[in-house]
Amino acid sequence: MLVVSFRARGKQNCVETAAGTFVYARTAQGSFVLPASCPHRGGPLHLGAIDPASGRLVCPWHERGTTVDRWMARAVPAVRRANTVTAVLPTDDTTCVRTHRPLSRDLDQVPLPG
Repeated sequence: MLVVSFRARGKQNCVETAAGTFVYARTAQGSFVLPASCPHRGGPLHLGAIDPASGRLVCPWHERGTTVDRWMARAVPAVRRANTVTAVLPTDDTTCVRTHRPLSRDLDQVPLPG
């Protein structure tokens, strides 16, 4: 496992590792670390939209969706303090690069209280 810190928002809001590329998503349902690429076809999941009718995060490439609740249930363990996210990523390789990925409006919301 690799423990890595990166920004929740702004520059360096993404971390690239041997296990994949990850971003911190903030939705109305809650916040979590999300793979930036769709596991189905590698589409830019960080640009996905949440379908309000189904609550699914929909990949912009092929419109396959998975509920945000499911993403949150299988999310990478992480904590956020101020603008820093510390996550435990599923890789033994210690190589990581912090970069920037734009997030869709649906993945950069202030979560609802509760």
